[in-house]
Amino acid sequence: MPVLLAITFLSAVGMSVVFPVLPFVVQGLVPNTMSVALWVGVLESVYAGCALFAAPVLGSLSDRLGRRPILIVSLIGSALGWLLFGIGGSLAVLLIARIVDGVTAGDMSVAFAYMADISEPKDRAKRFGLAGAVSGVGFLVGPAIGGLLASVNVAAPVFLAAGASALTAVIALVALPESLAAENRTAAEPFKLASLNPFGSMASQLRRPTLRPLLIGFALLSVTLTVLASNFPVFALDVVGWEPIQIGLLLTGVGLVDIIVQGGLLGLMIKFAGERGVVLGGMIGVAVSSAAIVAVALVIPNPIVLIVAGLTFATAEGATTATLQGLLSNAVEADEQGALAGGVSAIGSAIQLVGPIGAGLLFAQVGPAAPYVVSVIAALLAVVLVRSRLGLRPSAAVPGSLATA
Repeated sequence: MPVLLAITFLSAVGMSVVFPVLPFVVQGLVPNTMSVALWVGVLESVYAGCALFAAPVLGSLSDRLGRRPILIVSLIGSALGWLLFGIGGSLAVLLIARIVDGVTAGDMSVAFAYMADISEPKDRAKRFGLAGAVSGVGFLVGPAIGGLLASVNVAAPVFLAAGASALTAVIALVALPESLAAENRTAAEPFKLASLNPFGSMASQLRRPTLRPLLIGFALLSVTLTVLASNFPVFALDVVGWEPIQIGLLLTGVGLVDIIVQGGLLGLMIKFAGERGVVLGGMIGVAVSSAAIVAVALVIPNPIVLIVAGLTFATAEGATTATLQGLLSNAVEADEQGALAGGVSAIGSAIQLVGPIGAGLLFAQVGPAAPYVVSVIAALLAVVLVRSRLGLRPSAAVPGSLATA
């Protein structure tokens, strides 16, 4: 577990160190701010499109071959992708870099499957929360470093991301044992071409009545996160005139909130409100914070309101996602964790395929508030849908109970 958490931390640093500078990297290659919003969305959507097809394949291969080799390959691909992105020079090179990263995008989904392998069902929600807290530390450190390095050169944070991914791959290669026992692997079963179809992987999970409402709720929550993650730096640049260092500092605050919520408060929140209360309350919090960002765009372009909205979103989304992941993991057997992780990752990638470019188009063609109006609607729909499933159970759900529902 400590090695896995170290890998999670470095992966988060490598990912988040780039966030404050993405619009500024693109800005030098396009004519105006609206084009920046669109191209940032395109780059993220290209990555997500590749990950959409890669994630279920990598998840199934991890069920067959073990978690460790797939995790190492994914991390090496990420390092190569960020290295090429840092070299840059044209939009075509940036697109190729995101493709390289996307086709090997299995590190976090396989890492969560690994965590499920080494955890008892009753401990999975807490351990996912702990991993989220460690990611929060990465998000605390990464954006601040990225914002500071950007004052030297906007490409410097990107090269640091490549180095972090490479270091993570070395740690996994040297120090990480295999987690999936031979008897729990699917190596004896014939490999089916159907497993290469990401939509088939998603459909197979969505056909299960105990998973369907939670997965759709997860997808709707992913819409809100994808909009914020892909569009927020452009929003902050255009609406309140922030520089990379200010964007990085707010994202650092988001990381600090993740640490506090997922590392310490989540267990208390579940104990006090139950898994149902945490999930539904968190989704309502996401809707409220997204509405506040709409207000910043339309009524009060005040940085303080934007900061409060961002930190509130981080609190609500972090608690909800970790709890949903625990509920989903407890609903399947040990030899299905990789397939579930791949299916969940494929759902997230499908959202990320259309979300960033959709947010970019809405930002450019309708206005800065438009993507966050969509987030409000998505969060409220998630409340209605997930409540219909969790409303059938007591507020303090028994771990594993969904598996037998």
